[in-house]
Amino acid sequence: MGGLSRRFLNLVVDNRIRGVKSLRCIDLTHHQLFNTTIPAQSPNGKGSGSGLQDAPTSRETAAVADNRGNKQVAGDTLKMEEIRLPSPSFSICSSATSKGWDIECVPLAGHKVFCTDPSGWTIIFDANMRQVDIMPILQRPKRRPISIVIPSDAAADNHDDVEGSLFVLESAPSDEVRYSGQLSSQFEAFVCRKPTMTASNNSWDHLLLPPPPFVRDPKYSRSWPPKISSYAVVNGGSGSSTQICISTEGAGTYSLDTVLHTWSQLGECALPFRGKVEYVPELKLWFGISHKDRTLVAADLSAMGSQTPLVTVGMEFDPPEQWLAARHPQLVNLGFGRFCIVRFFYTRTPLAFGEVYEEYFVVLTGVEVVRRDNDVSGSSKGKVELQMIKHKSWYHMCFGSDGTIESAF
Repeated sequence: MGGLSRRFLNLVVDNRIRGVKSLRCIDLTHHQLFNTTIPAQSPNGKGSGSGLQDAPTSRETAAVADNRGNKQVAGDTLKMEEIRLPSPSFSICSSATSKGWDIECVPLAGHKVFCTDPSGWTIIFDANMRQVDIMPILQRPKRRPISIVIPSDAAADNHDDVEGSLFVLESAPSDEVRYSGQLSSQFEAFVCRKPTMTASNNSWDHLLLPPPPFVRDPKYSRSWPPKISSYAVVNGGSGSSTQICISTEGAGTYSLDTVLHTWSQLGECALPFRGKVEYVPELKLWFGISHKDRTLVAADLSAMGSQTPLVTVGMEFDPPEQWLAARHPQLVNLGFGRFCIVRFFYTRTPLAFGEVYEEYFVVLTGVEVVRRDNDVSGSSKGKVELQMIKHKSWYHMCFGSDGTIESAF
């Protein structure tokens, strides 16, 4: 069983104060999301029919809502532990503007978070160093930003280092059919480098990027512009630049050369993922949440121009029927084939006079993915087969005194 390359599970939490968010860091060496022993397999060596293996947890509780009187799920006993969030590593408040109090906190590498508010002010907070880097102001505030870090060659082996380039993309871009310039304020980059040859320290240089072709394609301007549904980083081969791949709802898949800043269309179909897609070098595959059924899936994106077969890993958590999905789940890569899958739920309980009581909560589950070896029987015929080992699950109630989990990384 592999270890963790990540000590902390980081959470961006919406506090109970308007416009305030915080970073909470769960130390996985003290609060173990993974078991220390491998769960027993079934006699056929394949676990359950779904490829999942249930592992014992530290304590058994009734369903989340049972503790709060929700009789709909009181009979569904789940092996979960309710967690209280640790104290904030930092908190940040948005500046009040005519556009509102919203603040976006987007995860970067390691313990670092990129924060921006409706005015376009940006910072990077490093929880390890307790340090704040003031960034150049965005030329155009982002409604739903995606941040992607491309480390420099010198920083590539340091997972906590953000030096290199930081790309900030608008995931729901407005169409720019009437724009004639080469660059777009909806797609920006910050490059960390020395401003002069004689400078001793690096600084952040701000750049505008060209938009992906669909943003200025007239055929997409008549309807609501396509949104970026998933994205991934694909390292180039020998002599090739690292590529940022984005997939859209209705306009195909594109790649951005992170050195030349040029876009190429890879195909007319969308990638089968939703959200961020993570590369696991030990398995030589990219992992993400399926846009179709929200299960964990994997694919080889190294040859993006060809049709890549999708490998279904499975569903790690089967919620009771009364639990409704509040948001799309998130995937956190913890290293060596281990992940935390974060799912957002709510329940609705009818009350008197037609009123409804709603409760919102988050379930975090640790899973491990390994290759299933079928070489002895020869039944796989070269097909990649993966096995998911389920470890522990935690839950956290939203809108409590310790805030509401917004995202994890």
